[in-house]
Amino acid sequence: MTKKVAAKGEQGRKSGGRLTMQDIARLAQVSTPTVSRVLNGSPLVTEETRERVMAVAQAHGYAVNRNAAKLRHTRTNTVAVMLDFGSHRHGAIGDPFVFELLAGVSEALSIRNQDLLLSPPGLEDVRAFRDFYQARGADGFIVLGQGTRDTMLRELGRSDVPLVVWGAVAPDAGYCSIGSDNFLGGELAGRHFLARKRKHWLFVGDIRHEELRLRYEGLCAVAKDHDDVTVDFLPIASMAFHATADTVAAYLAAGRQPDAVFAFSDTAAMAVIGSFKERGLTAPRDYALVGYNNIPPAAHFSPAITTINQKTDVAGALLVEKLMQQVDGGRARSTTLPTEIVVRDT
Repeated sequence: MTKKVAAKGEQGRKSGGRLTMQDIARLAQVSTPTVSRVLNGSPLVTEETRERVMAVAQAHGYAVNRNAAKLRHTRTNTVAVMLDFGSHRHGAIGDPFVFELLAGVSEALSIRNQDLLLSPPGLEDVRAFRDFYQARGADGFIVLGQGTRDTMLRELGRSDVPLVVWGAVAPDAGYCSIGSDNFLGGELAGRHFLARKRKHWLFVGDIRHEELRLRYEGLCAVAKDHDDVTVDFLPIASMAFHATADTVAAYLAAGRQPDAVFAFSDTAAMAVIGSFKERGLTAPRDYALVGYNNIPPAAHFSPAITTINQKTDVAGALLVEKLMQQVDGGRARSTTLPTEIVVRDT
């Protein structure tokens, strides 16, 4: 026998007050934990009970929207995409490369009829990620950039939360990642400098980032076989354009003058060009320069920037594919994308 559902407006909560789960439980004649399980899509509830609770919720205007409909099912059809705001000054991201990746992910999710939730706030540690996932905030996470969070991501990777990361690929990471061969990228930059007979190399970037550390190590691996080559390292506190330009300008003002620069990104390479130009130094006359990412403006900059290409045209689809494999209950293997140098003016 089906229990009677209380009519809208029935006495039981304050007039004009916001409906609570306790109100729904009383009106649907079930316990509050049962209401919670229904609203969180738990399979441990009978269909008859689920329908009764949702009927009360909808009749009283409780989350009567698309999200409420999603909560009736195990999946939300929503993927949370996390950006590395912490690595940029004041949390502002200005590198076109990030938005190329984001566009690829967005297109791949759209094809699969999935919603994209961009960087929901408060996800700073493993517990926050797990709580968000268990509350059906999203079916999984795509993290665009490891930043300095590799330790946290490794711990999250050991949990049951579907996770794919754009960044350095490490066999022992414990989570699925997609990215270029960063060590090889560093080697390619070093070989480019050797071919141009450059002896005093500078790496510009924050090697606390796993990707950048590997690029630096690849560069040093080439240099160590040549006694007449030196490698200097210039840490950057923020990946923002002006932070890079200011740091490089201060380095040059201190009397240092490398004849080759490997920048952590093409945007950083543009900042390097500006800082060198202020001191009357131009590429390729006074120094060789290699960027990273092969963003479209790099080919049209003056001078056109030599860069490391990491096949971002397929990255978005791969990130989504790997995540969905996990959402479907499978395992996803990390993938290293082809990595090549694109030689231009610098």
